[in-house]
Amino acid sequence: MTIYFYSTNEEYGAFSNFSHHGIELDRLWWITTEHYFQSQKFEDTAYREKIRTAATPKIAAELGRSRKMPLRKDWEEVKDLIMYKAVLKKFQTHQQLQELLLSTLDEEIIENAPGDYYWGCGKDGSGKNILGKILMDVRKELGNTNKSIIPN
Repeated sequence: MTIYFYSTNEEYGAFSNFSHHGIELDRLWWITTEHYFQSQKFEDTAYREKIRTAATPKIAAELGRSRKMPLRKDWEEVKDLIMYKAVLKKFQTHQQLQELLLSTLDEEIIENAPGDYYWGCGKDGSGKNILGKILMDVRKELGNTNKSIIPN
């Protein structure tokens, strides 16, 4: 069975970067992984803080998608790693989410985002689904970590 997620109010909605499961990264608290990810696009610290303190993940995403501020020059090279770091931290921080993710076993996870052909599957399913792949990689990493602490 393939697991699809998109909206935060669905069964696997916690997989969304908009879910209200905060993380601590770079010595700061981020309300959502969306806040963290969007802020990392910029070198301007004041603008990054504006995104970090945005009231909702939707506002954080809008600020992050704005091109009024220049993107950091290496963004295309580092964006997948930054997303991985944030998603891993989210599932390390919230035990109930980790259990939900691990409960998916080896099922394929797809972000059913109709407008996103990079992070999601896109409207026609032809997207790269990078966020889904990151979730599956995080699941594998957490599964390996959990196995190593269980005594024989």
